[in-house]
Amino acid sequence: MRGFRIGSAFGIPVRLNWTFLIVLPVFAAFIAWDLAGLVMVLNEALGAGIDPEPLTTGLMPWGLGLASAIGLFAGVVLHEFGHSLVALRYGYEIDSITLWLLGGVASFAEFPEDWRHELVIAIAGPAVSVAIGLGSYAAFLSTPPGIGPARFVFGYLAMLNVILAAFNLLPGFPMDGGRILRALLARNQPHAQATQQAATVGKLFAFFLGLLGLFSNWFLILLAFFIYIAASSEAQQTTIKAAFEGVRVRDVMTPRAALETVAEDAPISALLSRMFTERHVGYPVVRDDDLVGMITLEDAAAVREVERDAYNVADVMSTDVMTVTPDADAMEAFQRMQQYDVGRLPVVDESGTLVGLVSRTDLMRAFNVIRESGQSRRAPQPPTEARPR
Repeated sequence: MRGFRIGSAFGIPVRLNWTFLIVLPVFAAFIAWDLAGLVMVLNEALGAGIDPEPLTTGLMPWGLGLASAIGLFAGVVLHEFGHSLVALRYGYEIDSITLWLLGGVASFAEFPEDWRHELVIAIAGPAVSVAIGLGSYAAFLSTPPGIGPARFVFGYLAMLNVILAAFNLLPGFPMDGGRILRALLARNQPHAQATQQAATVGKLFAFFLGLLGLFSNWFLILLAFFIYIAASSEAQQTTIKAAFEGVRVRDVMTPRAALETVAEDAPISALLSRMFTERHVGYPVVRDDDLVGMITLEDAAAVREVERDAYNVADVMSTDVMTVTPDADAMEAFQRMQQYDVGRLPVVDESGTLVGLVSRTDLMRAFNVIRESGQSRRAPQPPTEARPR
């Protein structure tokens, strides 16, 4: 979830994704357009006694819409901090909190597999939203009836935060309710199996939410699509992680002896011919067995055809190369490829010497073998002592 940083708290960066810059004014506009109806709802539900006439004239609706939208998303940030601070207490690392099109998301460096930890972390967010709702309701009650704009904003935030907390507790994995479901399922079975079951429930929830959206609100369709994709993605990640437990990069990489490399002084024209012949789209660039860069088909093709004899690999190769060590977990290599959107990682030892290359193809081939064979590279367990009958 990319975005630009706007600040931090408790050591956690807070970011804005560009989609948030679209949804904030849109949400504010929806509130402004339906202000009279929302006032009626507050009057009926909370006995607000707000006169809609002063609130629906001039620029007042737009000001209240913006204030309510900002208040809502501030509550979303606090909701995510609820998750994050509890996770920090358990020792998990939080990369960032990002506001985007569908609200907020806390990015964990690694999701907890201890069901007790996940249960408490998942509950913390809705608990914060309920607390914000109760606090807003207290502010609503303490605001004099004559200050209609303030009573509207506090009343609106009180209702919406409680509604959002209740919605988040529905079993739409990976929403909070879905994570609570997975935590409860993981009490008596492997984490990966619990994830698959929770993801299945989440997909069904997304399907029915999408159907509801067809007859009510297009936003629900968008949310349903996100839930379905996110549930599928996390289930896949968990399956791969379980399969790669105990597997090191050295177990799946292409070793140096079988690895095709290229020298710095190779002409780009010769490299492109070699790529066509060998059907490789990327090569490590080495100097005396030390990795000095990487060059891909995209790098080479960027040179104009008439200049390819004049340019060497060193002129266009990438020198800022993401690498991995041979003793790193295979799952770590997989996650780095996803994070940085690369198809291969050079494998180097502590001295910087190239010892191999691991690609997505290598990882997927190993995953398929592990899955089909039903085996893993986990460390062998000590034999169980025989017990007398």
